[in-house]
Amino acid sequence: MGMMKMGLILGFLGFLFLDGLSLCNAYNVHNFSFIVKETNFSRLCGSKSMLTVNGEFPGPTIAVRKGDRAYVNVHNDGDYGVTIHWHGVKQPRNPWSDGPENITQCPIQPGKNFTQEIIFSDEEGTLWWHAHSDWTRATVHGAIVILPDTETTYPFDPEPDAEAVIILGEWFKGDVKELIDNATATGGDPTPSDAYTINGQPGFPNNCSNETSYSLQVEYGKTYLLRIVSAVMNEEMFFGVAQHNITVVAQDGSYIKPITTNYIMITPGQTMDVLLTANQTPSQYYIAATPFFDSSAPYDETNTSAILNYTGTYTPPSSPPYPTLPNVTDKDAADAFTSQIRALASADHPVNVPQDFDRRILITVSVNQLPCEQDSCDGPNGTRLAASLNNISFVTPSIDILQAYYRSLSGTFDDDFPSFPTYVFNYTGVSDDEYLLPSLGTKVLMIDYGKKVEIVFQGTNIGNAENHPMHLHGFSFYLVGTGYGNFDNTTSPDGYNLKDPPAVNTIGIPKNGWAAIRFVADNPGVWFMHCHLERHASWGMATVVIVRNGTTEETSLLPPPANLPTCS
Repeated sequence: MGMMKMGLILGFLGFLFLDGLSLCNAYNVHNFSFIVKETNFSRLCGSKSMLTVNGEFPGPTIAVRKGDRAYVNVHNDGDYGVTIHWHGVKQPRNPWSDGPENITQCPIQPGKNFTQEIIFSDEEGTLWWHAHSDWTRATVHGAIVILPDTETTYPFDPEPDAEAVIILGEWFKGDVKELIDNATATGGDPTPSDAYTINGQPGFPNNCSNETSYSLQVEYGKTYLLRIVSAVMNEEMFFGVAQHNITVVAQDGSYIKPITTNYIMITPGQTMDVLLTANQTPSQYYIAATPFFDSSAPYDETNTSAILNYTGTYTPPSSPPYPTLPNVTDKDAADAFTSQIRALASADHPVNVPQDFDRRILITVSVNQLPCEQDSCDGPNGTRLAASLNNISFVTPSIDILQAYYRSLSGTFDDDFPSFPTYVFNYTGVSDDEYLLPSLGTKVLMIDYGKKVEIVFQGTNIGNAENHPMHLHGFSFYLVGTGYGNFDNTTSPDGYNLKDPPAVNTIGIPKNGWAAIRFVADNPGVWFMHCHLERHASWGMATVVIVRNGTTEETSLLPPPANLPTCS
């Protein structure tokens, strides 16, 4: 996780992680080997074995240039099936290598391997990869660095002198699979993590963590590009560096108008590229991340930190300055940051947001409850916790939806996910114990190729209202508007930004509010859409979007690879 110049980053990472690199037509082809295996680690005064890639936590960084292609041979030497997802990579016409378990593939079984083809297109900046099987992504994840193509450079000043990846994560003292399996069996809330981490280390003020804190070496007067990934499981995070401003220049693999700030708010699944200039008195300063969590659900209340360490000769302070970050429930601070995000919208990085739409879809987002026999579960009043989209709690099938769709196999899914809520009510004003009971089903949303689509995600007050980071595979979409209260078809679009909305893959739906996105359905295939709070996804806050084939081979789904994992 050390510093590197842009011109050297591919060679450096290639030395560490690449099996080979060859020029093929107009793009570079990279080959990687991922060995998924149990590895022992010590944190918080204790040790445990956990699933990793290549024995690393976080896992290895993949470095490519815009438009490149990568082949990743995933060898599963673990004890149970696993899949890998390339978060934010659109994978044109190629959902076969997208990764979500039993959505686009069945898991790679222990002792087996699967070579995934990763097709990069217009992404540029920072994305990430992670396991997409139960909660395995807690320890199986890493960054994807997508550099500009060789004929261009960064569209911001100053050009960084060096770069570093910063991954925010979580540490669980127990076995993560056992944790979620137990919560699923009992119907209650999963146990929160025991610490957050920066590049795998909890740091101050966590027990047995001061000496192992991640340290970022900087030189006075130089500027550094920090590629920040939120691999956090269930909480949004504030992040900042003591006595230093940072300038945000990209989000989710797309450039934005620069935002100079002393903190950011980042949701699980998002990435942000920020510039930091080492312009303070040479010393040591804390880098810190703290939760933003405006909900009554259990969460990890700890903080994590790292050290910004200036080079040179000085006496290190006994207590380095610590950043002042917003309070855990400070939604005004979260809104103050996120409301500034606008696409760069330059000639080289244009915005192509649809100015109108062919189809509007309204999806309610709720936390629910399901009844248990004799009120025997660990949810409220003996119920089982659940979650839903349009009051349908998603049930993951036993074989993957992509193969069922491609081979016209019946009985795996229903193609009637509703475009609007079945029941219309005061979504954000209803009492929290009404409309609690969702239906269960494997329903998918069918969209014709080439249609201009608007999806409005409507938060509700059902169950336990909170922010929801929604992620759609296979697309970057434009976040054209957000607001509090109920979305109004007539008045809410008046506040849309159709000039320079950010192109993203994960958005935060505000608590008791709504968020509207637009995109063109130009990527045929089967694409998962879900909340990136892991406990909500586990409870069924998900659905699948199927974009039908177009009329030509170039607008149709690619055929499946020969080595696709079989469904047992």
